[in-house]
Amino acid sequence: MVRLGFIIGFIALIGTLLSGLAALRVHDQELTVDGIALARAIDVHASLVQDRLTERELLARVASGLFRAPAVVKANMLQPLRSSIYAFKTDFVIASWIARLQPNELPAARAELASAGFSNPTIRDIEGKPLDMQSLDRPVDVLMDVEPRSAETMTYPGLTFDRHPILGPMLAKAMADGKPVASDPLPLLRPNGPIGLVLAAPVLQEGDASPAGFVTFSYELAPLMLTNDDLSLFSVVLKDPRSPDRELIATSRDVIALRLVGPESAAPSMVRTVSFGGRDWSLAYYAKTNAAMRAQQIAAIVGAIGLALTGIVCGLFGYVAYNNLRLSREIEVRIGFERRLTAVIDELNHRVKNILAVIQSIVTRTLRHGSDIDVARELLIGRIHAMSNVVSLLSESQWQGVKLKGLFEARAIPHAERIAVSGPDIAVSARAAQSLSLLFFELASHSDEGLSLVGKHPHIVAHWEVSGDEPDALFTFRWEEFNTSAATRREDSDFGVILLDRVAPEALGGISKRYFTDVSYVYELSAPMETVIDMTERDRTEQFSKPPKRAR
Repeated sequence: MVRLGFIIGFIALIGTLLSGLAALRVHDQELTVDGIALARAIDVHASLVQDRLTERELLARVASGLFRAPAVVKANMLQPLRSSIYAFKTDFVIASWIARLQPNELPAARAELASAGFSNPTIRDIEGKPLDMQSLDRPVDVLMDVEPRSAETMTYPGLTFDRHPILGPMLAKAMADGKPVASDPLPLLRPNGPIGLVLAAPVLQEGDASPAGFVTFSYELAPLMLTNDDLSLFSVVLKDPRSPDRELIATSRDVIALRLVGPESAAPSMVRTVSFGGRDWSLAYYAKTNAAMRAQQIAAIVGAIGLALTGIVCGLFGYVAYNNLRLSREIEVRIGFERRLTAVIDELNHRVKNILAVIQSIVTRTLRHGSDIDVARELLIGRIHAMSNVVSLLSESQWQGVKLKGLFEARAIPHAERIAVSGPDIAVSARAAQSLSLLFFELASHSDEGLSLVGKHPHIVAHWEVSGDEPDALFTFRWEEFNTSAATRREDSDFGVILLDRVAPEALGGISKRYFTDVSYVYELSAPMETVIDMTERDRTEQFSKPPKRAR
């Protein structure tokens, strides 16, 4: 028996270590896989955005290279480029030709705009006020042509952008650098229009140091940089280049919204930089799921399953090994050995099915109705541990029953040190032991949840007694938690109510009731002693334990 206990303990130790290692490995693997998948998805998205931006910048360079500024002011300079532009890309909001005109060229520009059919050919500032041409002493940037032409866009030619807070500095930088330059984010077409970017490419004539004008393309920001599908692992935002404390994010309807970033805001999972229009843009990526918490939950479930299987395997191994050890001593009687082995196997199958049915019920009831995974895990581990403990006790007693006081040991139920136990030291049957073990665990685990009326943990008294003479003897059990009330004690779980009110009384063939007094919570259970002890089951098990008669 000592050797068998050593083997079971060694198996339990190995099972516990393997469960911990499996949980740790699953945790690391989940973190690694999630990290790799997130990084790959982000790299692919950033690469696609960069390719998209490079294509749009290339379009601006090609358009400016093909552009030929007129010797005189004209209002249809984009018409020769129309086929080339639409053949390359068509996702721009508006393309325009902005001519850089001297003050003496403005009257001719106004006449050209009027002859081209634009609705407001007046040369005006960004606020719509006509320019005082007599006071001008420097060139101005005048919008001379747009594409596509619509009722809305036909009203824009004639505007000047020298004093525009965003487009003015963009055109000045493009003129100074001599290459395409992107603007800061701004509303397109109208003050409440979609947020986007304007890319301006200077048009240089041979022999001229300064550009004759600019070809511009406007793009919506959402499809340009922030496009993302609902099934992706992340959400992407654009850091506002004007302020590090602001981010631009696309909503589900591709509407750009501005949000503030504070010290308490979550940090992005990764940041990628893309280049567009001679400047760098920072894309911040936020993971949609908490990979660390998900890995911890999966690892905890794997560990709990491993420990539960270890306990079940140890208990069943102890039971099977013990019976096989006894059977091996009777190998001399062949026929008796065969019959004995068949009976033991049948009994083992019956008991294993019963145990597995109880465990299945525990798992199903514990995880029902979307229980919190942390609370459900602790209850599941405790209930299965209680089953594992009683199986171990029954294995040690050859399934001859368990001393009732042994079910109150610290390894069997939580907070055993706070329970005052009293009553005759009777041995209960295996069936009764399994039901009472779960019953005591359920009562003890809920006793710590309530708030004490005097600021202390509830004091618990567990008492049982046997009254009357056989065969009508009656077993009575009383559990009383002092310093608690219905207002402070948490209600029993669905599983606990079923166990207290139906499963345990039916298993013992008795009745139960639970109620609150003025200062305590009471649970009472009464049942016939013949079902608590169950001599029929004990006699059957004892018959298996007897050595077979030796052959003469």
